[in-house]
Parts: sequence; structure tokens; C-alpha cells
Amino acid sequence: MYITRWKSLGILLTTIVVCFFTIPNFLPERMVQSWPKWAQRQIVLGLDLQGGSHILLEVDAKAVRKEKIESLRDDVRRIVRENRLGSPAAATIRGETVEYRVRDGGDRQLALTKLRELSQPLGGLLSATGQRTLEVVDAGGGLIRLTPTEPAIIERIRQAVDQSIQIVERRVNELGTVEPSIQRQGVDRILVQVPGLQDPSRLKELLGKTAKLTFRLVDQTTPVDQAQQGKAPAESEILMGSKSEGKTPYLIERRILVSGEDLTDAQPGFDQRNGEPIVTFRFNNNGARRFATVTQENVGRPFAIVLDNEVISAPVIREPILGGSGQISGSFTVQGANDLAILLRAGALPAPLEIIEERTVGPGLGQDSIEKGIRASWIGSVLVALFMIATYGLFGVIASIAVTINVVMIMGILSLFGATLTLPGIAGIVLTVGMAVDSNVLIYERVREEVRSGRSVIQSLDAGFTRALATIVDSNVTNFIAAAVLFFVGSGAVRGFALTFGVGIITTVFTAFTLTRLMIAAWFAWFRPRTIPI
Repeated sequence: MYITRWKSLGILLTTIVVCFFTIPNFLPERMVQSWPKWAQRQIVLGLDLQGGSHILLEVDAKAVRKEKIESLRDDVRRIVRENRLGSPAAATIRGETVEYRVRDGGDRQLALTKLRELSQPLGGLLSATGQRTLEVVDAGGGLIRLTPTEPAIIERIRQAVDQSIQIVERRVNELGTVEPSIQRQGVDRILVQVPGLQDPSRLKELLGKTAKLTFRLVDQTTPVDQAQQGKAPAESEILMGSKSEGKTPYLIERRILVSGEDLTDAQPGFDQRNGEPIVTFRFNNNGARRFATVTQENVGRPFAIVLDNEVISAPVIREPILGGSGQISGSFTVQGANDLAILLRAGALPAPLEIIEERTVGPGLGQDSIEKGIRASWIGSVLVALFMIATYGLFGVIASIAVTINVVMIMGILSLFGATLTLPGIAGIVLTVGMAVDSNVLIYERVREEVRSGRSVIQSLDAGFTRALATIVDSNVTNFIAAAVLFFVGSGAVRGFALTFGVGIITTVFTAFTLTRLMIAAWFAWFRPRTIPI
């Protein structure tokens, strides 16, 4: 039971510092903001406690399939063009298959060999199964059919969801919201929960845009009116201008010269000539090099800026742009320019997202949850304290003090790391109170056994703490493993419960063994009792 002065000081200092971080949660926001940054640590309330927006998104699987087929058609045309096998326009889409007919007198075997090179083994866990990305079939009569396999489509949908989660997270974070929860749900769905956001209209608008930015040349070989009559070149398409452009039709080459994927930054600003809102952008080295080459080789030609298959503007290239940066103008509003900059910085979604469920939790409902959770915590804590005092007397009072400090330390650690507290998290704190008392019960019952066996006061106390330690550590380690599994495997409410439960286990071991032992050792050194009031 002897604890050195330095150990005692370390225990008390640790307790005080951790408990200190709880204080900002109970003070006015204005007062806390005047503190140093390191002290402005507060618990973030989850969606169920402070209200907010709940949106369930679904990746458009049909769009993923369509993009896969169109990409395959473009690859076939590229192979045909590079190997001079015939006309690239002979590669067409029929359903979920790309067909290419070898011209009369053409080398069918060479075409078949080159096109089969497009079929690659599926990566990841499916590589061992021998699955491939394409089925390439010689249908006879010079007709070759290429069909993406179903495992390849499913793998592409999975990749689209993974990419979308990262992009959605960046877009939501750009809004300045606190602790959004973004996670996969099922195969092709993404759950977005943003605490404190009561008006989700702007969030939905940002999430609903694919934001696929491309730079392409305007096709001037065919007049637009003729192209609209079905005379468009095979490697061009008709795209409409934005509302600010009057929905003007443009004939745009399908070939993407520079992609938005090469952007490193995008910021809203104002044009110095006329004061209109614009978006300035900057490319990485690869994008800057390609942008410079394109503008050097096409001086005098219209260069279309296309966002989600809509032409924002189509300025004529007056001179080469070599600096790797530029600006997008298109009669934007200030909000529109800011939102476009957010979308471009976050990146383009690999496929459109559809909102299939939307729910707004009001702050009143969250406040009611907080009050009920606090009431349940108080009732549980008071009942536990009464039981301990009735059973163990003075030692029960010490255990109750330790449990109270334990709860405060949990709140302090959550504040220190800016963790999110949910309603299930409050349940985890209540459960921790019971577990903390359970550790004290193990110690006290061991002390009682030592007293009954005839040992002295100091020997009984020392043996009670020393011999109960192994049992306390074993039980809490197994509980901590369970909490860790729930946190990393679970989602939503399960993670909220696992977080407070796991933190509570750590503080329980500290308060039940270290802090309680210090208080009892101080009591013994002060009063020198001849018997143990237990």
C-alpha cells in the first residue's frame, strides 16, 4: 500500500488534466473561444443528440454499366485506329455488347488478336478464380463481339462506391460541418449523416452533381444544324450549353484532351475586367503539359469546357496557355462559383448518386434524447452509489467518488479527441459505471477474505489490491477487445456505443485500481485504523 510521492503526484496530475478537458463542455461558447486553441476541446454531439440531416445515396449502377460499355467502345476504336484495321466508326454498341465488323479483305485474325488484348484478368481476390474483364467472341462473318463480364461490372460498381465515399467526404467537409458520418451501406449505397445541418438543400445539390470536368475541342467539320439531323461524325457528339449560354447546341469531339482529374486546385474569384464571379483553376505537371500542348496546336479553334455533359463556355484559343492555370467564366452567381470550386477541388464522382432516403432530425428531438440520457445516467449512478455505501460503508463512499471521477475522465478524453457522442454512447457510459463498481467489488471482497483469514489491516488491503489486479485486467482486456471489434466492424450507433465503452474500460482500470488505491492508502496513513470498516 506504500505509494511514493512522485507516483501520487503523477496519479493526481493525470486525473486533474484529463478532467480539465471536460470543463469547456459546460461553459458558454463565447467564453471558450477566448481560450487558447489547445484548450478549446469539446465533445461533438451526434445526429441523434443535436439534430441534423440523414441522407441515403445510391450509386447509379446503370450509369456505371453504360460508362463501362462506352469506354470499351472507345478502346476498340483506338485499337482499330492504331493498327489500321479499318474504320473506327465500325465499332458500335448493341445492348451491353460492343460489336466490330472487320472490313472486307481485312485481317480478321489480327483484329481478333489485338482486341483480345483488351481482356485482362480481374485483380484482387478474384484473380485466383481465372475471371477476366471481357469475353471476346468471333461471331463469324467478320463480326467480333466484346462483352464485359458480370464480375467485372460488379467490381467496377464496388470501386465506384469506394471512390464516391472519398469524394462525398471531401465535399461535405468543404461545407464546414463538424464530424459528418459517411459510410458504405450494402453493396451500392452510401449513408451520409451531418449533425447540426438543418437545411440539407445545398448539401443535396452538391452531392447530386457528378462534377466531371473535361476540356474538348469544338468540331467545326460539320455545321451543328446538320449534326442535329443525324449527320454528326462518329467521333463527335452534340452537347447543350448552360442556361447562361442560352442552351446553345455545340458539336463537341468525344476525345478528352485534358481531364478534371489533373486539377490540383480550384478557387472562386472575380474577373478583374468586369467584376463577374469566376472560378480559377490550376493543373498538376501532367495536366499543365497537356493543356499547353493542346493550346499550342489549336490556336484559333474553339475550346469547350464541359461539366457533366453541359458546355459551360467555348472560348476561342487566342494564344498558347503555358502556365498550367486558367479560369472558367459563365455568368456565375457568387454562390454558384463557390459551389463549382468545391466540386472541382473534391473531384468528380465516378457515377451519379441518387438520393433514395432523406430525413431531418430536429434539434428539439435531440435535446429530448439528451435529457433522457442524462436522467438515466443520474438514476443509474445514484442507485449504484447507494448500493455500494450500504454494502461497504466508507469504502463504498470511496468507490462512488472514484466512479464519479471515472465518468468525468471519460468525458475529458472524448473532449480531448473531439469525439462524437451519440445516444448509444451515453448507454456505454452508463454500462461503464456498473463495470467500474464491479472492479471495486472484486477488490473489496478480496480484502474481506484476507481479514477473515486473520491478516492485519495493512496486509489485507495490500493483498486485496494485488491479488484482484490480475482478475480486473483479464476481464477488462476481453471487454476492450469486444469494444474494439464493435468499433472497427460496426457502423453508426454501434460505433458510438463501442467508443464510450472502450474509453470507459481504460479509465475504469485507472480509477478502480490506481486512484482508489491512492485514496485508501491516504486514509490508512492519516487515521492508522486497527480494523477495516468493510
